[in-house]
Amino acid sequence: MTLSGRFVLLVAVGVVPTVLAGATAGAAWLVAACWLLACLLLAGVDLAAAASPRRLAIERDLPARVRLGEEVTSRLTVRNLGTRRMRGLLRDGWQPTAWRRGTDAAARIPFRLEAGASTGLWMLLAPRRRGELRTRLVTVRSRGPLGLAARQASLEVPGALRVLPPFRSRKHLPSRLARLQELDGRTSVLVRGQGTEFDSLREYVRGDDVRSIDWRATARRGAARPADGRPGGAPELVVRTWRPERDRRVLIVLDTSRLSAARIEDETRFDTAVETALLLAVLADRAGDRVDLLAFDRRVRARVAGARGAALLSRTVDALAETRPELIEMDWDAVPAQLDALTRRRSLVVLLTTIDAPGSSAGLLGVLPQLTARHTVLVGSVTDPAVREAVGRRHDREEVYRAAAAERALLDGARVAAAVRRLGADVVTATPEELPPAVSDRYLVLKAAGRL
Repeated sequence: MTLSGRFVLLVAVGVVPTVLAGATAGAAWLVAACWLLACLLLAGVDLAAAASPRRLAIERDLPARVRLGEEVTSRLTVRNLGTRRMRGLLRDGWQPTAWRRGTDAAARIPFRLEAGASTGLWMLLAPRRRGELRTRLVTVRSRGPLGLAARQASLEVPGALRVLPPFRSRKHLPSRLARLQELDGRTSVLVRGQGTEFDSLREYVRGDDVRSIDWRATARRGAARPADGRPGGAPELVVRTWRPERDRRVLIVLDTSRLSAARIEDETRFDTAVETALLLAVLADRAGDRVDLLAFDRRVRARVAGARGAALLSRTVDALAETRPELIEMDWDAVPAQLDALTRRRSLVVLLTTIDAPGSSAGLLGVLPQLTARHTVLVGSVTDPAVREAVGRRHDREEVYRAAAAERALLDGARVAAAVRRLGADVVTATPEELPPAVSDRYLVLKAAGRL
């Protein structure tokens, strides 16, 4: 049972004139008590006339998945199984992060329903966090004809909505696929360079790398066809064409330790790593390479292996939907064993982690020689643009101290990056917006150079 604002107003209407009438204290309290009792009796009659909310049958219609940042409509079909008309208020029990920021009140929906009738109620959800959002209860408040009191009950109507990573870096995919097509020779753009897989033979043209000349094929062609009009009887030169290697292994490792929980701009480092991993995984899969993904700190938080094509993206976003950084240290010594469990072939290993300070990167630097001895290693790290901006602001004493701290942070990051390169790995550092395309560009460079 709940009492409405109308009941409070009704009580005030009778008590205030009684007090202002100037009657004796005893008489005033007696009149006030009688008025309050009359109001309670009236509210009891109103409550008895209200339809029972437990006589409702509610069904939920909700999509199973939605990307973070997108909106989705949840529909509740409400059927009145009772014999009375119901005037009520319905509230769905989603957690606050399921609603658009500042619109939680929109979850309360008024409705009127005749006996035996049904209606549909729609709610707009705009999740603000990745993961599994669940609701179990729908609370219904049925008001009486006078609006003084209401019956309230919570009904079991379970529902679940899986919120996937947004994959905003998808916008960079068409331009990278165009570059990949140029590497594969599927467009009219002439790309000169060496791959590792032989493709075909063709005639030499000015500008071709002389190291691509196939002298045996040139001699065979010269023996089969005389050199018409060429000085000294020189045969027509033949060059080999190459294409980027295919069916190579790309292993993406996401650091889910405490350093990945730090926020840069409007997202965590791990969210940026997820965007980078999704773009790289789709690009490498389109290039014909096999992609495996591992989210790890001291134990495996997510693993995707053996998927290709559309299943790769679907399984990856599903695995990373509920993966979040843990407030523990990264166990870099266990990473080689985890990679060996995925494959023992030479692969491109992409480590998406943080290399801001020498102290926190000691574990990574200690395990890199073991990794670079067997794989091609690329380390991707997100940088904070606010730190670089702080270096140039020196208008007062406070900004000078802040600029000195920012400069020191940049120097520490540069030292760690240099140490990573000395140990045989490649490094890409960029802002959250720029890191996904930068890592994908470096992958294309390595693929064109035949280093996978």
